[in-house]
Amino acid sequence: MNLIFHRTWLTFKKQRTVLLALISYQASLILSFGQSPYELKTDRELTLLGVGALTGITSLVLEQQVKPWTPSEIALLNRNTINPFDRSATYKFNSTANQISDMTLLGTAAVTGLLVIATKPMRQDIKTLGIMYLETLLVVNGVQYSVKNITQRTRPYGYNPAVAVAEKLDRNTKQSFFSGHAANAFATAVFTGEVFQQYFPYSRLKSVVWVGSLGLATVTSVLRYEGGKHYPSDLLVGTAFGSLVGWGIPYLHMVKNHDNLSRRLDVRPWSNGSANGVYVQLRVFSR
Repeated sequence: MNLIFHRTWLTFKKQRTVLLALISYQASLILSFGQSPYELKTDRELTLLGVGALTGITSLVLEQQVKPWTPSEIALLNRNTINPFDRSATYKFNSTANQISDMTLLGTAAVTGLLVIATKPMRQDIKTLGIMYLETLLVVNGVQYSVKNITQRTRPYGYNPAVAVAEKLDRNTKQSFFSGHAANAFATAVFTGEVFQQYFPYSRLKSVVWVGSLGLATVTSVLRYEGGKHYPSDLLVGTAFGSLVGWGIPYLHMVKNHDNLSRRLDVRPWSNGSANGVYVQLRVFSR
């Protein structure tokens, strides 16, 4: 349903003041009558959830085919076989960095949750946002775990002789490509920034949310490198894939007629020779 408001304002002086007042008035109407930027559709949600579940099950089946390194095989690993771009990671190992990376990863999700709870428009759409975020996590993790179990790339610490052999004897040592922490962190960060700016397109906090979320995701990735868990290429691919999914899921759920202010608001000056004025037309959408 489209409602159209018209207002013509006559003025002889201080046109700028009147124009600002009118724009503020129109903005308040948008906040009062605006619709949610996102919507759920049964077929689409079943498809996305199904893809996430299917890739997740596939990853579990594939994982059973991964055979851990034996001590004799580990002894033959040579870091010089790693390409120069990634080789520096084989000199890294830090258990504390890995533990902190788990916390920063949770921190990115915490930011999302806090914003949903703390802001009324997002809180009112908690079901929609919750399903969208669940789809994001299912797709990201189903795909990244499947790829890990197909490629079976040895983690950097596997090539580090300073790391105890006992640390290298499980399947996880062969699950380097690509980084799940980077993929999840950036998927969440981009999801959070994108969703927030759709609900609050004129908020000064947009940049704060983006910088904070992406900052936590970046710290998470750096810690995975310092911990000897991932090569730079693992992290770059994880970052790209996670960012794509974090942007793509919200995009697929956008309400098609959810326009921005510049398209809803038509402001035009006019004059008849004896008076000057401002003509304003506002298109307001309701659910």
